[in-house]
Amino acid sequence: MIRWWISSFQLAELFISSVVHLLYGFYVYSTAVAADLSQALSECVFKSNVSLEVKKQDPSKSTVDDLPPIVLVHGIFGFGKGKFGSFSYFGGAEKKDERVLVPDLGSLTSIYDRARELFYYLKGGRVDYGEQHSKTCGHSRFGRIYEQGKLKWHYPQWDEDHPIHFVGHSAGAQVVRVLQQMLADKAFEGYENTSENWVLSITALSGAFNGTTRTYLDGMLPEDGQNMKPLCLLQLCRLGVIIYDWLDIPLLKAYYNFGFDHFNLSWRKAGLWGLVDCLLGNAGPWATGDWILPDLTIQGSIKLNSNLQTFPNTFYFSYATKRTRKILGVTVPSGILGIHPMLFMRVLQMSLYRYPTDVPLPYKGYRDEDWQDNDGALNTISMTHPRLPIEHPSCSIVNDSDCQPLQPGIWYYKIVEADHIFFILNRERAGVQFDLMYDNIFERCRKHIFRKTSQTLPNEAP
Repeated sequence: MIRWWISSFQLAELFISSVVHLLYGFYVYSTAVAADLSQALSECVFKSNVSLEVKKQDPSKSTVDDLPPIVLVHGIFGFGKGKFGSFSYFGGAEKKDERVLVPDLGSLTSIYDRARELFYYLKGGRVDYGEQHSKTCGHSRFGRIYEQGKLKWHYPQWDEDHPIHFVGHSAGAQVVRVLQQMLADKAFEGYENTSENWVLSITALSGAFNGTTRTYLDGMLPEDGQNMKPLCLLQLCRLGVIIYDWLDIPLLKAYYNFGFDHFNLSWRKAGLWGLVDCLLGNAGPWATGDWILPDLTIQGSIKLNSNLQTFPNTFYFSYATKRTRKILGVTVPSGILGIHPMLFMRVLQMSLYRYPTDVPLPYKGYRDEDWQDNDGALNTISMTHPRLPIEHPSCSIVNDSDCQPLQPGIWYYKIVEADHIFFILNRERAGVQFDLMYDNIFERCRKHIFRKTSQTLPNEAP
């Protein structure tokens, strides 16, 4: 009888979670479509009344191209400029600065694959996932081509003398860290001069540095952090993605893409038997583990972090979010109105989560109470700075002015009362806090971060 009640509760929870996530997905999709239709209609109606004005640029002023780009890197299920029409993943924050890039990377592809895509998006050329990695993970070695065409490169002059500021949300922060390590390791064929100094700064918004217990709630097995439970939210997601990619409807794929094109899941290449193989789990990214969720488990993050460094010449800053508080020693959600409906149940579940006692702990010294504070997607302890398997240099601050002048090689982190999607998708929801945070980020990139190199002024002797 007890088992029956437990099974019934789990099925009910799965049904509710599936419906909530599906409805929110349709909401975002329909909002983007409605905005594009409205914009197209307005342009059609008022086109005859619009006069074009050509502004002449003052040659004495520095051009936008002289500024180091600030690159906004989206997280899981995210999208960049060019997808979802005029809808912005970062809530329009990219309009706050003249030189901001918002790449569109795979929304469910692995951290490794996304880091490779990000490099070629900026530098140009055909995405090369690497020969050995591609063979191991069962996908094509090469992907899309960035050139002077429909998919153009965005910062071909990128090098140590022209470094970049990166701002990553959620898994996007870890993507940038992996990319920087690849640059340090000279991991891109044909680019032997790369170094970690190509990255000037990394700012993390709810950064997924050390994994999250939510992956286990959604269906990843805590035993290994690699495989999924037979019946769970992630299994339903997997089936939906396989069908979406297999149908390969050009209009839908142009509007939103999960990023698995290099796995050749389309009916044109995979055929009917390829679809069956994927559905059975014998092929595709889920068969080899080359997708995002294994990277977000605590075990997967430890594996990633074991090869990642914090570099002495790069500036690091992190905003760690939480929507929990303690009442009589018990961690609970901090209210209802401040938490997005899609995340409220997960905030509660993550605050009550207990790691199974019949499986090995993810690392020595793990304690459930350390992982109870969360924002509905990530645990707050995971977002402050890289700490597993070894802790990187860090400094907790309350105000941004507390860390000025900034020192490179240190993770400055700030705890923010917000849920996981507070600073993305919907600018109106975050209100003034949204503008203050992004204004501080862009001001820091433009005014307070610079390489400490000895420079000689034109009228000064060396």
